[in-house]
Amino acid sequence: MAYVDSTSERAGTVAPEAGWQAPALASAAAIPAATAARRPRSPAARLARRIGWSLLPPLTFIGMVALWAGAVSLFKIPAYLLPGPGAVFSRIVSDAPMLWTHAQITLIEIVLGFGLTIVTAIPLGLLIALSPLAKQIVYPPIMLMQLVPKIAVAPLFLVWLGFGIESKVLLTVLMTFFPLLLASISGFMILDDRLLYLTKSMGASAWDTFRYLRFPAALPVIFSGLKTSATIAATAAIVAEFVGANRGLGYVLLRGTSTMDIELVFAVLVVLTVIGIAINYVVEFCEWAITPWQRARYN
Repeated sequence: MAYVDSTSERAGTVAPEAGWQAPALASAAAIPAATAARRPRSPAARLARRIGWSLLPPLTFIGMVALWAGAVSLFKIPAYLLPGPGAVFSRIVSDAPMLWTHAQITLIEIVLGFGLTIVTAIPLGLLIALSPLAKQIVYPPIMLMQLVPKIAVAPLFLVWLGFGIESKVLLTVLMTFFPLLLASISGFMILDDRLLYLTKSMGASAWDTFRYLRFPAALPVIFSGLKTSATIAATAAIVAEFVGANRGLGYVLLRGTSTMDIELVFAVLVVLTVIGIAINYVVEFCEWAITPWQRARYN
């Protein structure tokens, strides 16, 4: 019995040790796999991945055009309801000089309105974020202006400023101002107060804190607001031209709709889409150039 008890005691001692060693062995076996997963890719693999990732948007666009053409052909949709992509692109080529002339007017309205929004909304957002007094005095009237329907105000701009480019630029500013202002306020307030205490204890001046800490931390949020405002800017310019204009892509769009020239309408929509994509890529390139610490996510 003594022999059996000692044997069982040794067996009971060995069993827990084996049980404890199993997870350790599994973890040791998983380490090479995890290391291999974290191993950096070769330059050729990174280049191939970047090229493939960059080709996804144009391939998606090609797929959408193919679905468009297939739907028109399969369901026998009349051209006066939905023309095929071939007819639309042919119309773009044939009316290219006219479309380019009116697109220049719309581009000027977008650039001027969006530029004025940038130079006013971001500094005002900084002021509201840093000054409680400015937040109490300036922010409520801006919020009230945001609640007013912009389409209802557009005819007033025509009465005050006429049918020139000024009314279109002002409406573009009015429609793109608030999203960028909110993004600027959120960006400048996103910084943790403990970091501000740290820089102050290290003897950093207010300008150094803003330059090296607050402004870089706010840039990603500000650029998200810029992308939103850039998308709205093209829409705002077209809406302003709808209200009253004798030139611009919005004017051409209304003219095509009134004469039931659906191919011209779709040609204008394609040109407006290209303009919107170009503006968005310009904003994304500026973000890539100004925020180098975020470039890792593009690799």
